[in-house]
Amino acid sequence: MKKRYIMLLCLLAGFMLCISCNDEWTDEQYERYVSFKAPLNEQGVTRIYVRYREDSISTYRLPVIVSGSTTNDQNMTVHVTVDPDTLEALNMEQFQSRTELYYRQLQSEYFRMPDYVDVKAGENTSLLNINFSLQDIDLVDKWMLPLTVVDDPSYDYIAHPRKHYKKALLRVMPFNDYSGIYSGTALKTYLRGYEDDAAIVKSEIPVHVVDENTVFFYAGTVDEDRTDRRNYKIYASFDEQTKRVTLTADNPDMEFQVYGTPVFTVEETMDATRPYLLHRYVTISKIDYSFTDYTSVPNATISYTVRGSLILERKINTQIPDEDQAIEW
Repeated sequence: MKKRYIMLLCLLAGFMLCISCNDEWTDEQYERYVSFKAPLNEQGVTRIYVRYREDSISTYRLPVIVSGSTTNDQNMTVHVTVDPDTLEALNMEQFQSRTELYYRQLQSEYFRMPDYVDVKAGENTSLLNINFSLQDIDLVDKWMLPLTVVDDPSYDYIAHPRKHYKKALLRVMPFNDYSGIYSGTALKTYLRGYEDDAAIVKSEIPVHVVDENTVFFYAGTVDEDRTDRRNYKIYASFDEQTKRVTLTADNPDMEFQVYGTPVFTVEETMDATRPYLLHRYVTISKIDYSFTDYTSVPNATISYTVRGSLILERKINTQIPDEDQAIEW
């Protein structure tokens, strides 16, 4: 009898403990901090891709999140502002004295956003709408929009104490139909006059937006880390009617000359294993130009011939309606 009594007490105690454990989950387990959803990449920034539109705006929607184990039960008005101090610290940490590699703060003429965003009771997420108008932006510079959630005692919320949560370092990347990272393995750079000798090849060539039908890239082997890269911009304008590409340069000192007429093709195929995934290929062929590098060696010039083709592949998820989200960058 005594054993049965002890067993009943044990079962009752276990039952009460279970009830107690279950009740604990109805209470908030964490602080309800407010933060951005802006995961950092290997460069310590968040790349956002914005469709370039002539005389029009493109909207990027940045998620604002309320953390916690339960649903947010109060209306919040969250104060958001531009944060130049964090951008300055990032530049110093990553590039030290190499100021030519610094990210530049995006000028106010290129974007508009509200100072406050509302998070409604019953919701844990809201969206901060940032409207970009990027006409005439020069992508030789690396543009950054640094944002932070403000600790504002006037409003009933707590900004996340960790800086990487309450801050968003948005690396703004405008795109059009022809911009992106091209494969450069078929584009060969020779010393002029030695075109039968070994060529220099770059595996990837970044191509940046100028306007809706024009992009630019750097001549030959000039890359993003060159302090004088601005001097070696080559513009490529695409004509949808003729399928021709017009190459030009605006710096006479580089002695840029084009031989023949480059052309481009666009091909689209669906993925063999993922039927919702569209592969779009832009190929620029018959590239043949020469230029002079007049800055890399003091008091000397080096002339190059560049020949071959470039190819861009875009993978587009046709199930996602937002274009910037659908492309697998």
